[in-house]
Amino acid sequence: MINPALANAIGFCGTACIIFAYAYVTKLERPNPFVQHGVNLLGAALLTISLLVHMNPASFVLEFFWAAIAIWGLVKAFRNRKCQ
Repeated sequence: MINPALANAIGFCGTACIIFAYAYVTKLERPNPFVQHGVNLLGAALLTISLLVHMNPASFVLEFFWAAIAIWGLVKAFRNRKCQ
C-alpha cells in the first residue's frame, strides 16, 4: 500500500500535469496533440494512483473518462501523423 502522504504528492503532480496541459492548449494557437493528450493521460494516471488510496468514486469516474479521451486524442494524433 502507498503511504497516504506519497499518494497526495502523486495526486498533486497529476493535478499539475492537467493544469499544464490546459494552459498549454490555451496558450498556443497550434498545440502539439502528443504533448496535450500525453500530459493529460499522465495527469489522469497519477490522480488515479492517488484515488486508489483516498477513494472518491466521482473523481475516479472522472479520471477514467479523462484518460479515455486522452487516449482517443493520442490515437487520432498517431493516425493523422501517418496520413501526412
